[in-house]
Amino acid sequence: MPRSNLDSILKSLQEDKNNTTILGEQWSQGRSAFGGISAAFAMTAMKKLVPVGTPLRSLSVSFIAPVPPGLVSVKTTIIRKGKNVTQIESSVVCNDSICLRAMAAFGNSRKTYNVKSDENFKPKPRGSGVKFEDHAKQTPRFLQFFDGEWVNDGLPFAGQLSRNLEMWVRHNIDLSQFAEEKLITISDIPPPVILSHFKKPPVPSSSLSWSLEFVIPPDEILSDWFFLEFFVDAAANGYTQQSGNIYDEEGRLCALSRQCMVYFS
Repeated sequence: MPRSNLDSILKSLQEDKNNTTILGEQWSQGRSAFGGISAAFAMTAMKKLVPVGTPLRSLSVSFIAPVPPGLVSVKTTIIRKGKNVTQIESSVVCNDSICLRAMAAFGNSRKTYNVKSDENFKPKPRGSGVKFEDHAKQTPRFLQFFDGEWVNDGLPFAGQLSRNLEMWVRHNIDLSQFAEEKLITISDIPPPVILSHFKKPPVPSSSLSWSLEFVIPPDEILSDWFFLEFFVDAAANGYTQQSGNIYDEEGRLCALSRQCMVYFS
């Protein structure tokens, strides 16, 4: 039976020895499921191959084909296991076809020279923007599982030539048992920044590739709310490149995002 709550979907995958779960259509965005949940499936399966508590350092994802509602299975392989770092490959499979391929690096902490991220960053206050449910333009169905607001003029289809978007986001359920998946799904919520340049939908778009680097191990992040700041670097010939920073509620840099996306204007 299809499930809608993310915790129950991930728990089903976590407990299944064959790495399968069932995805409900509520997580769709157009032809495919939300990319963040597909990447979370890959992560849940990969975590089974490393000791509990091993910090996640990076994740690279290729979105190959749409992920439809229904049965989803994940295949995982350890590519290399060293003294400190384990690299794992994962494929999300639907209807016998690979829909997503991911590579993750898990690495133990070591005593080294450190350089701190900018500690002077202050997120814009929550409550000053446009809530997801109040944005009248077309929004994907999966946003019903999040609370959030846009806090600058980078809203999709606002008709503004913005080069960045900013938002506050949190899951509307407790995902403390899935720290990595919690942050991964949050980090993939921003659409192409250039959608703010258009005045009305539809402008079909989707991710081709995505990389996420974790500045703070996810299980050390206690915040439920996250501030996302994303920038368009370039857009031409139907492809756009954008980067983003993900902060916790106190303004600590948690992760760095980089995406190549397609759009049809």
